Formats: sequence, structure tokens, C-alpha cells
Amino acid sequence: MAVLTKEEAKQIIDKVLSYSEADEMSVNIYGGKTGNIRYARNTVNTSGESDELGLSITSVFGKKSGNTSINELDDDSLRKAVKRSEEIARLAPENPEYMPMLGPQEYEEAKTFSEATDAIDPDFRAQVAADSILPASDKNLTTAGYLEDFSGFSAMGNSKGMFGYYKSTSVDFSITVRTADGTGSGYAIKDFNDVSLLNSRQTTEVAMQKAAASVNAQAIEPGKYTVILEPTAASNLIGLLARSMDARSADEGRSFLSKKGGGNRVGEKLFDERVNIYSDPAHVDIPASPWGADGLPRQKTSWIENGVVKNMVYSRFWAEQQGKEPLPGPSGIIMEGGTQSLAEMIRNTDRGVLVTRFWYIRAVDPQTLLYTGLTRDGTFYIENGQIKFPVKNFRFNESPVIMLNNIEAMGKPERTGGNMIPPMKIRDFTFTSLSDAV
Repeated sequence: MAVLTKEEAKQIIDKVLSYSEADEMSVNIYGGKTGNIRYARNTVNTSGESDELGLSITSVFGKKSGNTSINELDDDSLRKAVKRSEEIARLAPENPEYMPMLGPQEYEEAKTFSEATDAIDPDFRAQVAADSILPASDKNLTTAGYLEDFSGFSAMGNSKGMFGYYKSTSVDFSITVRTADGTGSGYAIKDFNDVSLLNSRQTTEVAMQKAAASVNAQAIEPGKYTVILEPTAASNLIGLLARSMDARSADEGRSFLSKKGGGNRVGEKLFDERVNIYSDPAHVDIPASPWGADGLPRQKTSWIENGVVKNMVYSRFWAEQQGKEPLPGPSGIIMEGGTQSLAEMIRNTDRGVLVTRFWYIRAVDPQTLLYTGLTRDGTFYIENGQIKFPVKNFRFNESPVIMLNNIEAMGKPERTGGNMIPPMKIRDFTFTSLSDAV
């Protein structure tokens, strides 16, 4: 298996650095086991497992850099790779925004590794698929699912003395269930570091219920509706907002966080006061790598607090230009929620739409963070506190900025898509047209 210990990784990195003639050099080494199983029409059609071990080198002369990657780690191959990266660097144009490499850094211990996930084998994957296929097949439903698991490591070091190492595991499971006539569809997704938290049968049963309930959807008029977004749907949009917190884009007038006349909107209240979004690499439910871009240490960071923008992502170059501290972006976000369950939100809704999932989301206007996309795999009309019938899918045009100013209720956050996001009840969500897609 292609997983090196911390000591083994450091030994290789130090060896590569010893071959360098460049002004600066950084080395990244990574590897691991990736396994998967895929099924469609209730039949497994592909499965496999691969081991990967690779190393990348960046050599720098002045502000000129060159990079090369290899997957052979014998001494001769390492020397050739170093020489190649140095040759490329000498030929490269200068990068006017190049920042000198960082020296030694302090990193929190990563909590991203699970022994249970590391132990996954083909028999385990086959059982996950069987636990998903069989209950659906027994009810004349058709499944299409995918499981992917990873167990590996990442290490980095440079000629300035920086070194970091961590191991990680992950498992991602998604399932789509269709009715025999193709008019009903349900979807569910789960992702964890620890596979012991995954129950493929239970996840499939959620998708089965949605598929059976969404048969023969009726068309209702597009317009502004109160919507209840399940965590997967909410994460689709909130994740886009979190990835748009870049200070440079804002300062240069290219972002929803740009201030008229220049600068950004840090410190301004842009959202409902109940909106609190932060990231934490040590979070028990979504642990993350201990470093971000350039090896900057990740720490618990508040991005939005009581509706106020508290921090933005600063690259090292832009931080120096603006006289700020550099701040790496989050690998996953946590949005605090409320106390209402999904069922309570439905009971408290006179007229609205329950959305399971969005897909095919595309940007319309980055300066307002306006997106368009479609609902999919189970959309339902709510009336007088009850789900009345499935509805045909909609195209939406909406901004998560507006959405987070129209909150009526929130539930307990759940991990989905690498984030912790609550279900949400949102008023005046804009549906612009109908879609015949299931």
C-alpha cells in the first residue's frame, strides 16, 4: 500500500532537497489507496482499487519557477526530476507576484484518519452495494449508485525548513433510485472520514421514499415561493458563497463583497443575524488538512458572525499588498443552525415547496452572486402543513446572499458535500420556469 510514514516521507523530501541547486525548492509527496464500486440498473458494472505514490518538485531561481512530477522514487529518478524542474525554472518567465517560500510552521494534528475506512476491502464494497440494491429491487425500484473510498497521506517540505505530514481517509456514497416507469426519482448522498458512520441501506431507503413519492409530478406555476431546502440542497448554494470570500476579487471590484469606490465589505452586516459560518480543521464531523495554500496553517476561523462578514481569504501576495495577514481558505464550512426538524418546518408552512437537491448550477452574476440551476430528484408542494403532491422540477434564479436574508427557520446541521449545513426554510425563493426532467 502506498502510504509512507512521517519519517519515511521526511527522509525522501530531505534527500530531494539535498540535490537542489536552486535558490528555493519545495517538495510534495502523496499517496494512498483508492477503491470504488459502481452499479446501475441494480447490477454492479465496475469496481476496482488503485495505489498511487507521487512526488512533485518546484524549483525557484529569483522569481522564476519550474515544476515537475514523478512516481518513481529511486535516487536516480529523484536526481533527474530535480534537474528537470531546475531546467524548466531557468526557462520560465518571472512571476511578478511570486512570494518567497515560508519557513517552519506549526500545524495542528489532523484528525482526518479512520482505521475503519483504511480497512475497506472489495468484500466490504460489495456488501455496501448489496445493501443498497436488494431493498430497492424487492420493491421494483431501480438503483444507480457509487461508492469511493480513499486512505492515504500527504507530506510537504521546502528548503526553508518547512515540513508537514498528515494521513487521511474518506468515503463518498451517492445513490439515485428510479421507479419502474421512470416518472419518480430520489437521491441521497453521504460522505464521511469514518466509514462506520455510513449505512448504505438506510441512505438508499431515503432515496427510495423520495422516488416513490415523486411519481406523476404535477406542474405548478413558477414564481416566488417559500422553500424548505434539505441540507444537500442548501449546501449546493451555501458552498458557492463560501468559495467566494476572496479578498482580492472583492478589492478589485469583481465580487459581491466589493465596496463601491474600492475595498471590500468586511465588517458589514450582509445577512440575517442568525447566520454564523465558520471553518475548523479540527472539527469532529468535518476534519480537514492542517494547511492550505503555500503551506499556511489552517485554524478555526469565523467567516460570518451574526450576519456580519468577519474575515476574507487573503493569499500571501495580496495580504502583503494590502497590509493584512494571509489567511487560507477553508476546506469545508460549518453553518450553525436552529432547532426545528424538517417535519416541523413542513408543519409550519402554509404554502411552499420542499427541495431535495439542486443540480447543473451555473453563475449568472458574480457581483451579486446570482446563480441559476434546476431542482431534481424529488420536489414537493406543501399546503397547510402537509406535503400534498410532487411537482415538476423548476429552474431557479437566486443568490445565496438574498437567500440568507430570507431565513424563516433552520434545523440541525448535517454533513453533506464536505460541509456542515442545516436544513433551511427560506421565503421568496425565485423559480423562473418549469423543467420536464425527472
